[in-house]
Amino acid sequence: MGFLDILLGRSKPAAPDLDQLFGLPSAAVTLQAAAGFTPTGTGAVCFASAEGAAFAEAHREAQALLDADTGRTGPPVEVGRDEYGYSWLVSRRTPEDLPALVSDLHAVNSALEGSGFGPQLLCSVVGFRDSGQRRLGLVYLYKRGSFYPFAPLADEGERRDNALELQIRAVLVDDLRIEQDLARWFPIWGAAGGGRPRAA
Repeated sequence: MGFLDILLGRSKPAAPDLDQLFGLPSAAVTLQAAAGFTPTGTGAVCFASAEGAAFAEAHREAQALLDADTGRTGPPVEVGRDEYGYSWLVSRRTPEDLPALVSDLHAVNSALEGSGFGPQLLCSVVGFRDSGQRRLGLVYLYKRGSFYPFAPLADEGERRDNALELQIRAVLVDDLRIEQDLARWFPIWGAAGGGRPRAA
């Protein structure tokens, strides 16, 4: 961080720390107790695709890590692409098996990072739902090392429940490293809260 940053009160963003993902199971307990949201069993890793054989091989290895899991109870890992061209690796577990889902996401991120493609990683998301069928995604920003809630409104196009997002931020502030810059709470239509991206 430079001298000018200190004078202007700007703080250096946290470095990527994939182990932050392992805070999600305990945060889920808080989320259920305080707001009634429970895991859907769906999570995804989003990354920008790159050209070349090396990236294609790293992508295959990351997918193979999840496909090879003999303890998986859901369907095989799904690969999708959204309308902006970003790729999504979607993992599905039983809702009660959030620790295994988090391990899946950590493994995919680690595999891509270990192959030198950390800069391609954008975010990971875990889906939640409440008894009223409201959807919520807890999004981990890889480059910021922080989380934010994303709450799309059902059947209302691309609109989000900002009040709910702020409520969830307050609920989880002691459980997760929450992203303080609200301008970085990017919408991830079609992937958050247990949804699925458009097929590739």
